[in-house]
Amino acid sequence: MDGASTTRWVIVGVDGTDSSRHALEWASHQAMLRGLGVRVVAAAGPLASVGVFARNTQADPDAPPDEVETQGAESLLEYASGWVTRLFPELRVETRLSYARPVEALLAEARAEGAAAVVVGSRGLSGVVAAFIGSVGIELAARSPVPVIVLPHEHAAAHGVRSRVIVGIDGSEPSRRAVDFAFAQAAFADTEVVAVSAWQPLVAFAAATGPIPPELFDDTTAAEAARQALEDELAESRLRHPGVTVRTRVVRAHPVVALLEEATPADLIVVGSRGRGGFRGLLLGSVSHSVLHGARGPVAILR
Repeated sequence: MDGASTTRWVIVGVDGTDSSRHALEWASHQAMLRGLGVRVVAAAGPLASVGVFARNTQADPDAPPDEVETQGAESLLEYASGWVTRLFPELRVETRLSYARPVEALLAEARAEGAAAVVVGSRGLSGVVAAFIGSVGIELAARSPVPVIVLPHEHAAAHGVRSRVIVGIDGSEPSRRAVDFAFAQAAFADTEVVAVSAWQPLVAFAAATGPIPPELFDDTTAAEAARQALEDELAESRLRHPGVTVRTRVVRAHPVVALLEEATPADLIVVGSRGRGGFRGLLLGSVSHSVLHGARGPVAILR
């Protein structure tokens, strides 16, 4: 923490919406827990007159359009930085104004030395005024070299519920990186990991996959195979983080249903960007995409 070169950063995109403010607050709290800094990014655009920061980010109405957009983004960054500093006085905060597309602005910061993660809100205002939402979060998750955490627009409270880290496991490489990230998060936050492996009856897939041994149609056999695969995937992370409590869930359900039903709004869901058999042409796999849109709490996606 003795200079920019030694500081690792959580990158946060802000656009003036309530969703982005929630993302900024969550990211700042996580950065404080880990001794990281926060770098707040805004794109110059029509931000100043909308959202929960509007009354604090007014630009000169007589300025040319380009100057109005720049002034609005600068005011947004100034207000966001000051607001976070009031909440977390000891947190190191930097701001970045970009003239690039929002996703390119955040990817540039994600690729910079010291970047630890990127945090954005998932939904905000409709139209061009909502800079860091929706498809931007999806594209970020598909392209970012560091974990991307997306906060829901409508974040429900979970009073009296301790936050956990819920991780989906399917044996893919992104899933293995998700497991490593989940254990590291749980170790820092002094909370538990809930590892979820979902399995489904093979009968429905028999026609598409060809002959299947009869014994694999047995639910007990399929569940035990899923449980053993789950334990194998957790073995190395358990050794690296012996102090982390791990609970396992082997569920006969679709993976999206299993994850969303397990998680409360207080929990962090961690998934790989695509599982086994994902189509390379898609930005995200179907599970990560559906979890991102259905979650009531934060979702971390790892490539």
